[in-house]
Amino acid sequence: MKRLWLIFAQAVTVALAALFVVATLKPQWLAQDRRPDAAIAATARQIALPPAPAASVVRAGFSQAARIASPAVVSITASKAPPRAAGRAREPLFGFPGFPFGSRPRGGPQLGLGSGVIISADGVLLTNNHVVEGASDIEVQLSDGRQAQATLVGTDPETDVAVLKIALPNLPTIPLGDAASLAVGDAVLAIGNPFNVGQTVTSGIVSALGRSQLGINTFENFIQTDAAINPGNSGGALVDADGRLVGINTAIFSRSGGSLGIGFAIPVDVARQVAAALLKDGVVARGWIGVQTRELTPELAEALKLGTDAKGVLIGGVVAEAPAALAGIRPGDVLTRIGAHTVATPAELLASVAALKPESKVEVAVQRAGKAMSFQLAVAQRPRPQRQAEDD
Repeated sequence: MKRLWLIFAQAVTVALAALFVVATLKPQWLAQDRRPDAAIAATARQIALPPAPAASVVRAGFSQAARIASPAVVSITASKAPPRAAGRAREPLFGFPGFPFGSRPRGGPQLGLGSGVIISADGVLLTNNHVVEGASDIEVQLSDGRQAQATLVGTDPETDVAVLKIALPNLPTIPLGDAASLAVGDAVLAIGNPFNVGQTVTSGIVSALGRSQLGINTFENFIQTDAAINPGNSGGALVDADGRLVGINTAIFSRSGGSLGIGFAIPVDVARQVAAALLKDGVVARGWIGVQTRELTPELAEALKLGTDAKGVLIGGVVAEAPAALAGIRPGDVLTRIGAHTVATPAELLASVAALKPESKVEVAVQRAGKAMSFQLAVAQRPRPQRQAEDD
């Protein structure tokens, strides 16, 4: 028994000695092969790595709309001879998003910078009246670098629309949209030449529709947007997500001269109607009856013994020899209806009268000292404004 135990002890000792020698001199003989087979390795790689991205990625944003509309948006430089009286050049005027003769080099002509939109292949452009008003020279630069002298077809100061024409071949045009189909929240792009840095595209939404009584134009029905509009954008394009023209950028609300997110555009429907009239007749024919108006407040209605719920427009003054005066309308009358349209505010009366055709006849209903009366008027052509003196 002792002999067996001795043999076992000697065998263990020899084995441990051999293991020690191998571990010291050839450790790789003792290492286990931990590598998985090819299938396991491929599966591991698939789990560990994300899938490769697709070769083509759908591009978000409004790049397609910008590509459609941008070629037809131009930069306008209008110059005006310097005044005879010497004086210090004025700083740029920021009330509108253009530079309407607000700056000039010393001793040189005054410059007005703005934008415009080509609406027909024969070179008809829309822009703002305040961009080109009083200009002796108007230069248009296209986005492709071409330049041309523009001819002034006509202007309509009461909507701040002007129509120009240039003679160049292969002109890009912008597709016309429908401003009446716009809704608050729709995406829009403003395209123009702000601060004369070059053509720029900004995006936003329609913030409001039918903005009026802002004191900007006589006839106001603005699209309000938060797309950045800055000086130099006047006359530029407001386009929808499909690149169609829905408005002409015209004004901003700003205390600093830069965009505060409140910009206004003339609806394309209005601009198109004005352009058609200017191209055809050189003027926009609007009706006029020659009255000055005031809003009928409950206090005034009570003083005139009409009742506090009376509706209508108070006639504050009548222009001598105007249609209203010739028909017998007097100051103090309350006008309640013109033609088939009832009116409750001066703005409604202004729009209703302007829509009448000059030299047509219209019936006007008034309240005078609590008595209902009606008159037949011969509508006249609305005179071109010097300053807004008459409402209708």
